[in-house]
Amino acid sequence: MIDQLHVQNVALIKDASLEFSSGLTVLTGETGAGKTALLGALKLLIGERADSSSVREGTEELLVEGRIFSSDDPDGHVIRRRVSTTGRGRIDIDGQMASVHELAQGIGATVDLCGQHEHQQLLSLAAHVELLDNWAAQTVNPAKEKFCEALIAARAAAQELEHIQTAAQESSSRLDEAQFVLARIDEVAPQEGELEQLQSTLDIAQHAESLFVNVESAHSALSDDDAALDKLAEAITSLETAARYDTALIHKIEILKSSLLDAEDVSRELRDYRSSMEFDPAQLNTMQTRMSRLQGLLRSYGPSMEHVFERRAWAAGVVDASGDNGQALRDAQAVLDAAEKTLAHAADALDAARLAAAPLLAQRITEQMHRLEMGTAELQIDVERLERNQWTSTGPSRVELLYKPAAGMSARPLRRIASGGEVSRVMLACKVVLGEADAVDTLVFDEVDAGVGGATAVALAAVLSDLARTHQVLVVTHLAQVAVAATRHYVVHKTDGTKQDTIPQTFIDEVVGEDRVAEVARLLSGDTNAASLEHARALLNGVSH
Repeated sequence: MIDQLHVQNVALIKDASLEFSSGLTVLTGETGAGKTALLGALKLLIGERADSSSVREGTEELLVEGRIFSSDDPDGHVIRRRVSTTGRGRIDIDGQMASVHELAQGIGATVDLCGQHEHQQLLSLAAHVELLDNWAAQTVNPAKEKFCEALIAARAAAQELEHIQTAAQESSSRLDEAQFVLARIDEVAPQEGELEQLQSTLDIAQHAESLFVNVESAHSALSDDDAALDKLAEAITSLETAARYDTALIHKIEILKSSLLDAEDVSRELRDYRSSMEFDPAQLNTMQTRMSRLQGLLRSYGPSMEHVFERRAWAAGVVDASGDNGQALRDAQAVLDAAEKTLAHAADALDAARLAAAPLLAQRITEQMHRLEMGTAELQIDVERLERNQWTSTGPSRVELLYKPAAGMSARPLRRIASGGEVSRVMLACKVVLGEADAVDTLVFDEVDAGVGGATAVALAAVLSDLARTHQVLVVTHLAQVAVAATRHYVVHKTDGTKQDTIPQTFIDEVVGEDRVAEVARLLSGDTNAASLEHARALLNGVSH
């Protein structure tokens, strides 16, 4: 629900603020007064594309601000949108930057612009099936859920069959290559982690002589007579003598003693390391040969051993597939056949639920169309089964609204109707029937009263009042009968420019009391003479809000 709207520098609107009723709000005014500019501001608020030509002449940017609540979010959101003359814009939702897409798909989706020349949801085939499913949700949704589950399972089975077919084709055409790869890798039989371990061991074995010499030298530097260990012990003894006269040296002694213990440990470890060293030319040759074979695999199937193992898995799969005599294909086909059978049953159940609901919904909408004085016009809902390859998560059939202009005439797709006024009234009838099932919170009607007068105008007002019980409704109208049904009434009017600002300006003011009586009188007769004012008061007094 749109709670508040603030507009600055949009076309001829310099500055305007509106608060909308939760029920029916109407906007009236002379043709050319600026109602289109206000509708343009609403479009910006709900995420339609911006046009820099909408910026008021003589200003740098336009601003549209609004607060919108929804049935799912009672705390609401504050939207602020700016568009400059350069075409650059910025959208903020609750103080955070957002994209046009985020605005349109989120908050904007709760508002439906139902103008005569707008891209209307009602003219989209996708909206037709959604309309039927929403109205008959209790019976359709369980069937639709089972259909979607079955469709997912069938797609998975088809993908698995395709995978096996591809493998079988590879098996036939690349079997020789796969057999060669498998034989070569298995001849070497590499193990996980073997290459890394061999690299470490081989490095030691290849440099055994150098290792022995350097370890022996280090051990001698520590443990030979008069070497590092003896020198450390000598230093400790000297400091212990000195510490008799200066206790501050005791800390140095402790450090040296710790170092001596560490050095003795290293000396013993070096001695053990030296003693354990063996130089075996035969073992070295074996390791070098093994490394050479592993590196040969890396050159052919690398660059890493993971790639070698992946290549072996591929080769094994091709060889295995060639040896099952088509059993895997037969099994996968059987799974797919069973999945398609289940899907067909689910499709029949979903169509049955829709076919049962379609004529009831069409009848209800037609009843509302009759209320709108649309003569013998009828709405029909066609459910037509599609080819299997056209099935989607929406269902197995095309759902389309058909319009029959009068008795004796053929029904044809609603989206091909020439009259925008008819489309608007059919949409209005649909919205009334949908009621709470409609996901949209706010409906904005522009020119829904095109070509309407007399008894039809009274009927239109009654239907809009009914719709306002389940939705927030904003109507741009020229009909007094609709205007008096509103709980909030704004008048759009335009003034000429002034010396300070030569550009004409559009004002939007709420009218109450005698001002509203005067506006209703103008709608009735074009002026505010005594008779039209009296008629206007009678109309307003005859409506209870």
